[in-house]
Amino acid sequence: MLRLGNPVRRLRAAMLVMAIVLSLFAGRLVQLQGLDSKVLQAKAVQQRVQPEILPARRGAITDAEGHELAVTVEAREVYVDPKDVDPAKRDLVATTLARELNKPKEDVAAALAKTTQRYIPLARDVEPLRAKRIMGFKLRGVGTKETYRRLYPGKSLAGGLLGFTGVDGRGLEGLESAYNDVLAGRDGKQSIELGANRQRIPMTRSQREAPVPGRDVRLTIDRDLQWAAEQTLARRVHDTGARSGSVIVMDVATGRILAMANAPQADLNDWQSAPAEDRANRAVSEIFEPGSTNKVITAAAAMEAGVVTPDTVFRVPDHIQCADQQLKDAHPHGPESMTFTGVLAESSNVGTIMAAEKISSQRLYDMFRSFGFGARSGSGVPGEQDGLLPQWQTWSGSQRCTIAYGQGISVTALQMASVYQTIANGGVRVTPSIVAGTTDAHGAFVAAPAAKGTRVIGETTARSIALMLEAAVGHEGTGEEASIEGYRVAGKTGTAMRYDEKCAGYCGYTATFVGFAPADQPRLMALAVIQDPKKDHYGGAVAAPVFKDVMTFALKSRKIPPTGTKAPAMVLRPAE
Repeated sequence: MLRLGNPVRRLRAAMLVMAIVLSLFAGRLVQLQGLDSKVLQAKAVQQRVQPEILPARRGAITDAEGHELAVTVEAREVYVDPKDVDPAKRDLVATTLARELNKPKEDVAAALAKTTQRYIPLARDVEPLRAKRIMGFKLRGVGTKETYRRLYPGKSLAGGLLGFTGVDGRGLEGLESAYNDVLAGRDGKQSIELGANRQRIPMTRSQREAPVPGRDVRLTIDRDLQWAAEQTLARRVHDTGARSGSVIVMDVATGRILAMANAPQADLNDWQSAPAEDRANRAVSEIFEPGSTNKVITAAAAMEAGVVTPDTVFRVPDHIQCADQQLKDAHPHGPESMTFTGVLAESSNVGTIMAAEKISSQRLYDMFRSFGFGARSGSGVPGEQDGLLPQWQTWSGSQRCTIAYGQGISVTALQMASVYQTIANGGVRVTPSIVAGTTDAHGAFVAAPAAKGTRVIGETTARSIALMLEAAVGHEGTGEEASIEGYRVAGKTGTAMRYDEKCAGYCGYTATFVGFAPADQPRLMALAVIQDPKKDHYGGAVAAPVFKDVMTFALKSRKIPPTGTKAPAMVLRPAE
């Protein structure tokens, strides 16, 4: 007979299995809702909550009148969520975005292929209208968010001075870098909860810390004068086949830099495509031997020592023996009598050496230091170099002579400009300045402290040198090309052999002219430096015309009238 099992036993076994299964479920439930609840809750929040940086608007850099030289404008960042892109439309998305963003299609396709990532930026500086057009295609997985981009309205205007920012918005060079902490502001942040479709979940919590905008930096630069200086300089560099050039214009009384031009110069809106040397501010970063423009310091040292006056007469040959070297004037001539005014006006190397022999090397060195050689000017212009001024104890016999007329030492254009500002200002050196002030947290302008003035030479010596420099721009001087009709102009030419690391020696020339106007009531000084010109090389022929054009524009634009006086007659050669 077929015997059936005990139903009670089967029931008990089933109940035992059920109890075990339920206990496992209960244990897991306790683990999830009790022991691991906080951990799981945190993971859920992490998946839903999307943190986001709110970029701060970078402050503007303006000229002295508030005209914007560097400004931040609204932009959009275009990004993709590869996981959310329809695989069947991936090629369409890549084609569309590549066309609209002007990017290679293969680069966009490569980004879309990274399906494990949820956020890949494709472009950061997209104009809002273009971003709106892109979103109008309604491509799933493509989005935009608000950001900013740096814009330079003048393109290359004051490029070497301003510098530029990187893709992260931080300043990389120039004033953009030096004043980054002022300009950058502080980014904000926010967090919101998003659902599976990356849309915000209504009525959920959000946190937001507003960004703090950057502050503006106002420069001493005059935009129109800066433009005129750059245009004039660029033409001269091109016409003479020169390697580069710099121009500086300063206010004599305040030391404020009104223009600081360089050529060639990079377009700041496309700085990546320019060579590194064209992005630099050559006016402060490039050092060169000043040549005859340096003779005013030798003159000041000798006159302050009381060993010469403008009327002191020298019997000047065209060459002189200095230690183991024979040094010459630029042009051969027989021995001739010249006043010290004539020595400076006609730029005689030999006559300058003869005057320098009347003072000690230490006294001459101390005068160089007093005028600011061998040290940064204190202007705060980024990238400024110290120049090169050897200790007087190390000067060789011939170097003592060459230094007197500007060979064997190296300066920046700004250092040399500061020398002539000092002479024009009656012997008081005012620290050059480039920043007029900044705005505070409320947008109010806060002026920078006034620059410090230091007396370098006596007023009588400065006025005497100014008259000698005025003779240098006269008919018998080397700087006649710098004369401006109706105005009294004082200035000095400089022509120096140019040391070039590429040829490991002296290759080419540096042509310079520096001066001020009106000569009897100085308001403005200007300097022009042309490096390695191929068509002519003398400062009077190459650089003086740049000075003339820039100074003429500056005098007219700033409405500085002629003084109406005539220069006194200066004796360059005594009657025999």
